[in-house]
Amino acid sequence: MKLSELAGRLGLTRAGDGDPEVTGVASLVSAGKFDLVFAEGAKALNEARTSNAAAVIATESIPGKVALISTHPKLTFARSAQILLGSTAARSGTHPSAVIDPMAQVAPDVSIGAQCFVGLNVVIGSGTRIGEGCILLGESTIGSNCQLVARVTVYPGTTIGDRVTVHAGAVLGSDGFGYVRDGKTGEYVKFPQQGSLNIEDDVEIGANATIDRGALDATVIGRGTKIDNLVHVGHNVRIGSNVVIAGQTGVSGSSVIQDGVIVGGQVGIAEHVTIESGTILGAQAGVPSNKVIRGKGIVFWGTPARPIKDYLKELAILARLARGKGKRE
Repeated sequence: MKLSELAGRLGLTRAGDGDPEVTGVASLVSAGKFDLVFAEGAKALNEARTSNAAAVIATESIPGKVALISTHPKLTFARSAQILLGSTAARSGTHPSAVIDPMAQVAPDVSIGAQCFVGLNVVIGSGTRIGEGCILLGESTIGSNCQLVARVTVYPGTTIGDRVTVHAGAVLGSDGFGYVRDGKTGEYVKFPQQGSLNIEDDVEIGANATIDRGALDATVIGRGTKIDNLVHVGHNVRIGSNVVIAGQTGVSGSSVIQDGVIVGGQVGIAEHVTIESGTILGAQAGVPSNKVIRGKGIVFWGTPARPIKDYLKELAILARLARGKGKRE
C-alpha cells in the first residue's frame, strides 16, 4: 500500500518527499526498494540513510528518506507488519483430502488444508485458516480470522476466540493429569476430566504447546496472552490478559497467573499458586505449591522464587563463605 495510507491507519506523520509503495518489512541490511524498516538510536539512523528501503520508521526525519515519525519505532514497525502482511486475502476452500462432518458449521471463506478432520458440530468462523493435518474433534469452536498452522489437535469442549494463532503440533483441551490414590491398594484412580478450555481473542500459542481442559470447570487463557513453544498448562489454570510465557515452562493445575505477568523460560509453577499482576518470573524460577507471588515490576528468581535482589545477596554470601572455607583448608 501507499505509505500515506499506512500512516493514516497508524495515525502517524509522514516526513520527506514522495509517497512510496510498501509491500513488506525487512531489516536495515536486507531491505529492498519496497520494504519498510525501523531505526532506533544513532547507529541505526546512520544505517537507515544508506538503506535501500522505501521508507523508515524513526523518531525524527532522515535526510534523503521518507519517514514515518513515531515515538516508539519498533512497536510501530510491528504494527505495520501486521497491516502489510495481513493485507493479502487468504485462500479459501477445502482440500479434497479433508474430512468434514456434515453437521459442522464452517463459514464460506474458511481455508481447510490437506488431511484435516473436522468433527461433529464443530464451528469455524469467517476468515479462519486450518492448516494441513489439523484435527478438530466434535463440539469445539474456532472463532474468526484464526490460524491453526499445521497438525494442531483440538479436543471437544475447546472454545477459541477471534484472531488466535496456534502453531504446529499444539494440543488444546486434552485431559489434565489428575488422579486420586487409593491408600489401601496404592492404585491411582483417574479424577474426572470433563471440563472445558476457553482461549480468548488475540492469543498466540507456540509449537508443541499443550493446554489441558479443566477437570470439572474451565481452563482459561486470557485475551492477548502469548505462549511460547513447548509450554504445558495444566487443568483448571486461569491465565489473565497480556501474559507472556516463554518456552519449556510448566504450569500445574489450579494455578492463577494474573494480567500482565511475564514468565521466563523453564519456569516451574506448582499447583494452586497465584502469580499476581505485573510480576516477572526469571528463567528457571520455581514456585512451590500454594504460594502467592506478588510485586508488580519485580523480578523473582531461583527456587523457591524470591526477589532477585535477595537471590543475588544470598549468592554473594555463599561465595564469601566458600572463599573463606578455601583459605582455611
